[in-house]
Amino acid sequence: MSVVGVVGAGVMGTGVAQNLAQTGHRVILVDVDQATVDRALWQMERDARLSRMLSGSAVEFDASVVAGQVGLKGLAEADVVVENITENWDLKRALYAELDEACAPEAIFVANTSAIPITRIAAATRRPEQVIGVHFMNPVPMKPAVELIPGVHTSPETVTRTTALLEAMGKKVIPVRDSCGFVSNRVLMLTVNEAAYLVYEGVADAETVDEVFRSCFGHPMGPLETADLIGVDTILHSVVVLYEHYADSKYRPCPLLREMTDAGLHGRKTGRGFYTYAD
Repeated sequence: MSVVGVVGAGVMGTGVAQNLAQTGHRVILVDVDQATVDRALWQMERDARLSRMLSGSAVEFDASVVAGQVGLKGLAEADVVVENITENWDLKRALYAELDEACAPEAIFVANTSAIPITRIAAATRRPEQVIGVHFMNPVPMKPAVELIPGVHTSPETVTRTTALLEAMGKKVIPVRDSCGFVSNRVLMLTVNEAAYLVYEGVADAETVDEVFRSCFGHPMGPLETADLIGVDTILHSVVVLYEHYADSKYRPCPLLREMTDAGLHGRKTGRGFYTYAD
């Protein structure tokens, strides 16, 4: 049984940890405070139980294979570490320097980022050949595919080991070249940002915008429902990264996204975003 460290116990980190636990891996889930770790452990058990009830799946979640910890000390035994913290370059750069010290020399670092280039992240470590990007989709246990993004220095061995891990998690691996936003978020973030502008400008409310995409194009979710699922704050951070990287006005963040993020209206995880959710 391989040991995988998961750094960041937010929505994405929790999903990655659950997916790993359900596919035969031992998981070390870490964050900066115990309350966040405890909530993530509770969330994994609840989500796995609901998934079995709704889908009739026989997949079990064994809570005993997930160790929740505060701090990075426990990652010394991890073969692979999956990083899932917020899309903030200063925070990521500082974290990878700490991971270099805390992890075994042979450990692979998987950056679960939606926008920041992998080569840039790898340059913050002493092991750039062992750094690779994997863009997981939310909710992680239910999404069948990921983007795999090698950096300039990523070794073939790192690609092979990471691909094997992802396939063991039940994922279809779609390789793409390293580029800010990769494929999915170069398109998706523009769509969500423009949808937010429609609401901001009073062209249509959120429900109307999403209904156009559901009814006219057959999308299961509209762009603003998707924003609430991903997290409005995460959407804003990703759009800002794209805007700063490409210096292109088409990525100019919608002021409504900034206002909602400042107000704590982050979507499903806070109970209110473009829509309001029951607890």
